[in-house]
Amino acid sequence: MKTAANGFNRTIDLKNVSISYDDLGEGPIPVIFLHGFPFDKSMWQNQLEYLQSSRRVIALDLRGFGKSKNEETALTIDLFTSDLIEFMDKLAIDKAIICGLSMGGYIALNSIHKYPERFQALILCDTQCIADTTEGKEKRYKTIDEIENGGLIEFYEGFIKNLFNKDSGINNKEMVEELQTVVFSNTQSSITKGLVAMAERTETCSYLASIAVPTLIICGREDVLTPLGQSEFMNGKIKNSILKVIDKAGHVSNLEQPQEFNKYLSNFLNAIS
Repeated sequence: MKTAANGFNRTIDLKNVSISYDDLGEGPIPVIFLHGFPFDKSMWQNQLEYLQSSRRVIALDLRGFGKSKNEETALTIDLFTSDLIEFMDKLAIDKAIICGLSMGGYIALNSIHKYPERFQALILCDTQCIADTTEGKEKRYKTIDEIENGGLIEFYEGFIKNLFNKDSGINNKEMVEELQTVVFSNTQSSITKGLVAMAERTETCSYLASIAVPTLIICGREDVLTPLGQSEFMNGKIKNSILKVIDKAGHVSNLEQPQEFNKYLSNFLNAIS
């Protein structure tokens, strides 16, 4: 395991991939952050820096994204889940609080269903429990075809347009530009394999009632990719879950309104400590 003195950009070898991660702060039960598609662990930097004084916080680059390079393996939500559990085992983390945004939420829901004993609490951000509809799956595969026929830049540009609420591009240009850089840094392989992973994911809605840990759900009111209605549905199914809606935020609410997001996050974590 390679470590970095400041806790950023550490590396750990799993069976067939090296995972890059940030590991800050101290505490018995770490919070592990899972990024969305097609981002990397840097999207959680504000949350890590905000929380590190009071608890241990970890953000990792999922296989195939960021510095966790992997061009060969087909990606699936189950594989991401297996990576997460192996990652926890390697770091001797028996139990964690899991926080996932978008695709990270798909992984978090899959993980807590398969390994409920490994998680103390669940945080779902701008995500959903449904699988792709037949139409949605066909659309993803059509997008893959377009990308493989030279349409990668067009995909990036179209995707970016759907991420933010209408004011973010005006009021927070630096944040938008930073996330654009992350999105555009992905390889074509990572993008297409990530799209397949999401197209082929299974639903987790039928398991929501069995979730027995404290759960926080956060959603940007203007999220068009995983709309608020999906968060409201999960809130209705997960017993005693808490739903917080962030105004003037789209699909990346933790980046668009970090102060409000961090407040909800901190209040929830303090309440379950």
